[in-house]
Order: sequence, then structure tokens, then C-alpha cells
Amino acid sequence: MDDLTTGKRNKRGDWVPNAPLVTSPLFRLPPQLTKLPAWLPGYFLPWNVLFMVTAALFWTWFFPDVAAMADWHWSWMLHILALNLIAATLFYSALEVPLYLKRRQANRFKYNGKFPGDARNPAFWFGSQNAEGALRTLGTGVPIWTAFQCLIGWSAANGYGLTLTFAENPVYLLALGFCVPIWHEFHFYCVHRLIHMPLLYKHIHSVHHHSVNPSPWSSLSMHPVEQLLYFSSCLIHLVIPSNPIVALYGLHYAGFGAVVGHIGFDKIELTEGRGLDTHAYTHYLHHKYFEVNYGDGLMPLDKLFGSWHDGTAEGDALMEARFKAKVARTNR
Repeated sequence: MDDLTTGKRNKRGDWVPNAPLVTSPLFRLPPQLTKLPAWLPGYFLPWNVLFMVTAALFWTWFFPDVAAMADWHWSWMLHILALNLIAATLFYSALEVPLYLKRRQANRFKYNGKFPGDARNPAFWFGSQNAEGALRTLGTGVPIWTAFQCLIGWSAANGYGLTLTFAENPVYLLALGFCVPIWHEFHFYCVHRLIHMPLLYKHIHSVHHHSVNPSPWSSLSMHPVEQLLYFSSCLIHLVIPSNPIVALYGLHYAGFGAVVGHIGFDKIELTEGRGLDTHAYTHYLHHKYFEVNYGDGLMPLDKLFGSWHDGTAEGDALMEARFKAKVARTNR
């Protein structure tokens, strides 16, 4: 595929899309309902449907029996941990290996023209972004993710919420499933702004921001405190009427979905003339500029609070103006 038909490349080899980023039409004022039919397929495909299906499959086929989860026991918790370690390794590697190790599409559609594996970086363990990303993901990220899944399973087994069934409440649960990414966006934005406060950024969030040029294994490469806060979005399903599959979907959206903003490529080439849109540019700009796009644009929170960057020269100018105003306030 020719990436210069939809974007441009600078002298450093960095690629940017021609089209500016836009927030979803769901929350625009005035409402833009006529744009919803064109927007909805991209909302569901490919990622959200994938995470919905995996959540249903995991709970139905691969999780321990519900009765076994009624009492805390290492056997069923280790079962879920092993399942998650295998699934995370396969999913993250399915993107990392062809794009970053084998480099099957070179740097076509790659935002940052360089590959993080080309040079050692002392900011990372062993000088390797991939090594630290994998160790943090599998060492603390997946276990914390698993702990929340175990809480969901134990709560469902003991009737502490999560009691609704799809047979009796199909419309409500489908609507709740539709709202899972919206809730995740709101929760993620709030947590993200919190951990960008100077003290928390220095000791916690800076770990994640070492990956200025992110790749899939950067996704959950976080301090354990950030991982704990990040996955806590699932706790809402213990206080509202819900179902374990919907709750598990929320955790899959967070755990597997974390990779989406860290792919580093705008398209994944499937055939010579066809590519899969990743929707990764919004979060890539956050890694590049640090103080923009705390959310992913599903909700217009960055626009509302003045931190939106649409990837254009105008977005650069607004960002610079905000930065100068912040410096001026600090100096006063």
C-alpha cells in the first residue's frame, strides 16, 4: 500500500495522516445524529466486537465453573491467571511480531519512522523497551487484571451483583455493553489526568511515558499503581445491575484494548490494497506531546477542558499557546 495517498512523511521518516482527528458524533453539541450510521461500524469493528466475543468465550468456555469460584482458592485463581498470561502473550505478540520484529510493512503508516528496537535506551530495563514492556505487562499488569477478574467471578458466584441474565434482560444488557467503552473512556480520562499531576507523574506515570515511540508491549508497561487504577473501571459492575460477561468485556476492553493506542501504525496492511484502520493516532499524540489527548476522543472531554489535539498544524498552534500560557501563569 502507498501510505502517501492518505498521509505525508517528514525528513525524519515520521508519517502523519492528512485527515484531522475528530471526536465521535455521540456527544457533540448540537447532536449530529445523521453521522451516527457512518460512525457506528468503526465503533464496533474491529476491536470492540473482538473484545465482546472473547469475553463471552472466556466466561462460557474457559473460566472455572461458577460454583468453584464461590470460595477463594488458589486453584481456580491460578487457572484464570494462566489463561490471561497465554491470551495476552498471544494477542500482543500477534501485533508486535509482524509489525516490529519482522517489519512486514516496513515503516509504511508508522507514525514514528524509527523502531524502538534499533537502539538501546537506558531509560528501560536492560536498555530494551520491549523487554521492560513484556516484563511489566506479564509480571504485574496481567496479575492485577486477573485479580479483578477473580473478584468478578467470586462476586457472581456468591450473588453479590452481576445477577442479570441475557435471557431475561437482553435489551438492558446489550445497551450496557454498548456503554462499556464510553464508561472506560470517562474513567480512563479521570485517572489519566490524576496521574499527570506532578508528584504522581514523577513516581508513577512517568514509567509509561518512557515509551515516547510506543509499540504493542508498551500498552500495559505501567507502574503497578497505575495498573491498579486503570483496571478499576470494572468495579462499576459491582454497584449497578450487570452481568459477568459484560463486566468481563470491560476488563477485556481495558486489557486487550490497551494495545490499540500503542500499535504505532495508522493501518495494518492485510493485502496489497487493503488495510485495517487502527485508530491509534489519538493516543500516539499523547505519548509524543504528553499534555494532550488524555482520552481517546470517544467523549469530548479533551475538547471541553482544552487539551484536544487533532493532529494538524492548527492543533500544534493551540498546544503551543496553551503551553506558553501555562509558563506565564507559573512565572507569575
